[in-house]
Amino acid sequence: MIVNQDINRFSHMQQGCVATIGKFDGVHLGHQLILDQLKQKAEQLNLPALVILIEPHPEEFFTAPGEDCPARLTVLMEKLELLESFGIDCVYQLNFDKALSQVSAEDYIQNILVEGLGLASLIVGNDFRFGHNRQGDYELLQTRGIENSFEVIETSTYERNGQRISSTFIRGQLARGDFKLVEQLLGRPYSMKGEVVRGQQLGTDLGYPTCNVNLHRRRIPLHGVYACEVRINGDLQRAAVNIGYRPSLSDDGEALLEAHLLDFEKDLYGRSIEVIFRHRIREEIKFDSLDELTKQIELDVEKVRVLFA
Repeated sequence: MIVNQDINRFSHMQQGCVATIGKFDGVHLGHQLILDQLKQKAEQLNLPALVILIEPHPEEFFTAPGEDCPARLTVLMEKLELLESFGIDCVYQLNFDKALSQVSAEDYIQNILVEGLGLASLIVGNDFRFGHNRQGDYELLQTRGIENSFEVIETSTYERNGQRISSTFIRGQLARGDFKLVEQLLGRPYSMKGEVVRGQQLGTDLGYPTCNVNLHRRRIPLHGVYACEVRINGDLQRAAVNIGYRPSLSDDGEALLEAHLLDFEKDLYGRSIEVIFRHRIREEIKFDSLDELTKQIELDVEKVRVLFA
């Protein structure tokens, strides 16, 4: 899969494309249905299937530091891995910044879609808005498509029991700890990936060493303690995982995932791991002493053992 942030590089590689555009947070079944549409149309026209991936999310860009924005289901690396696994040919990583937010809808169509990508077909939702002050809409795309010889196709919608599948809906189910439903909506178990970094070594001192992973998200979709499986080079290890802001130990506001792997003693620093969430144990708690924290960790680990027994 070809990934570029420079639109000029696409014009040298291809004579047109079939594209869709969005944040694709979670790459859930609704997104996957759109990707199927994209690939079928690209195959029909014998052109590359291209995803215009908006990064960062506009909500993150417009939200001031310290204010809440929607939690991310997936970071950029995870999105790209998923898009490649679904057979997408190219990704144009469209950098959402102040300059892009000021681009008019007309320039957006002409400079990015027509001249930049040589668009032959665009697959988008009928509620898609774009350009400065969100002035561009589906109707404008259809009008300019006729003028510039590209077609506009409405995306298919995926529903489950009458509920439209969306990233927002999935965030709600994660907050409830309904991981079985989330797995059905994603087509895979919900997980987070990252590199193991060195922490304060407090877990080791307490008798429960952890793998620490920085999550690199403005806001996280899960908080608390969970029974998880950790994938390391294809092997699965059971773990008690705390994800949140460490209220008993830190006030820096940095989100962190800490995984205590059961019956596992190997050094994983610098290694990439995937943490798969299976059961919710409890919410995040602030403890008054390390002794109270240690006792609760002992209870958490025992509950994880029972759940996986």
